[in-house]
Amino acid sequence: MIYKVSVNNFGYSKNNKKNTSFFPYRIKIIKKLQTPMIRLKHAIVLLISISLLQGCGAYSFSGINTTATSFQVGFFQNQAPIIIPGIDQTFTNQLQDLILNQTNLNLVTSNGDLLYEGEIVQYYIAPTNATSENTAAQNRLTIAINVRFYDSKDPKEDLEQRFSFFFDYPAAQSETAVREEAIQIIYDRITQDILNATLAKW
Repeated sequence: MIYKVSVNNFGYSKNNKKNTSFFPYRIKIIKKLQTPMIRLKHAIVLLISISLLQGCGAYSFSGINTTATSFQVGFFQNQAPIIIPGIDQTFTNQLQDLILNQTNLNLVTSNGDLLYEGEIVQYYIAPTNATSENTAAQNRLTIAINVRFYDSKDPKEDLEQRFSFFFDYPAAQSETAVREEAIQIIYDRITQDILNATLAKW
């Protein structure tokens, strides 16, 4: 019996009889088509990566723009009228950890390319104003920190700025009951704001 084979069916006859003799040719054709496509995809990815790196200048993969390789964080002493033991060391450690986690910079204890120093200048609790959307009585804890930033590699980037954030909680609760959570949330925001203001300048 003779079968008529259609090339358009890639090795299958019109009566659905399989012609295995066409399979090797089909594989060769597909491989020849795929190889240039794969190379083209690789080239596109490489070009995009190079353009991104060149466009950012000095960089780290976290989006930090600096030529520095090291940093140090001075102790942020609590100079607020209300003294809460330990919050100064907590902030100092949290800023160090954030920079370590989000950059490729090395932490040093002296002669760092970048220097962060400052003090806690406000730890303040006050009632918030009631609104139509929020009729329940609340208190607000506000922490403010003055930061001085020095870049030995690029002194024009030196900065002194005050950063603050707040945490609202029900007036029926005591400040000590929410203190740990409040400080964590406030410090999370302030340390990220400091990093963004000093290094993330894309």
